[in-house]
Amino acid sequence: MREVFQQSLDEVRVRLVEISELVTEAIEKATRAFGTSNVALAEEVIDNDSVIDDKAIELDELAIDILARQQPVASDLRTVVSALRISASLERMGDIAEHIAQLTRMRFPDRAIPKGLKGTFTKMGEIDVDVARKLTELLRTRDLDLAEQLRNEDDKLDELHVSVFEKVLSESWQGEAAATVDATLASRYHERFGDHAVSVAKKIVYLATGDWAPQPEGEPQI
Repeated sequence: MREVFQQSLDEVRVRLVEISELVTEAIEKATRAFGTSNVALAEEVIDNDSVIDDKAIELDELAIDILARQQPVASDLRTVVSALRISASLERMGDIAEHIAQLTRMRFPDRAIPKGLKGTFTKMGEIDVDVARKLTELLRTRDLDLAEQLRNEDDKLDELHVSVFEKVLSESWQGEAAATVDATLASRYHERFGDHAVSVAKKIVYLATGDWAPQPEGEPQI
């Protein structure tokens, strides 16, 4: 019976990595579509978000089944409960990638990135992709050095997010209302993507050490 239980826990970990890989693919394509006004690529991200949603639901059902049938305690219970919360964060990260793709589709054939902010959004996109890759590796390996790297990357996103708001609120900003809305929404999406990654990393650290790291300001509550 214990062997079957352990196999179920291993399956939970495998599925979390699988979802994270799908999220990484989604944010890679979404940021590329956003930067190049590639509406076909944006549509692909939007269409494939349901795959991430379905995978998250399947994982949740597996975790609930483990709780009901195995009644885990101690570290095993923490693993299953944390998996449910991590699944929610990953699903939300997939939604954020979809939102970025939707901005691209909404503004096509025009560019979604307002003039004067292309460099900033290119950098934010690069960081989000790097964050997604590091998060997948963290889920796969439990290498806690990656958790610290994710926090550092999130700090960079926060700084870029602030710079976008400073830009659109400055007297030199000449963007129209639609451009202002696009800039603030896109910046918020990129920044929240990093926040959710840090939230997942915090849970992995807890599973590995039994201690909660201090929660960064602005980290999403789940």
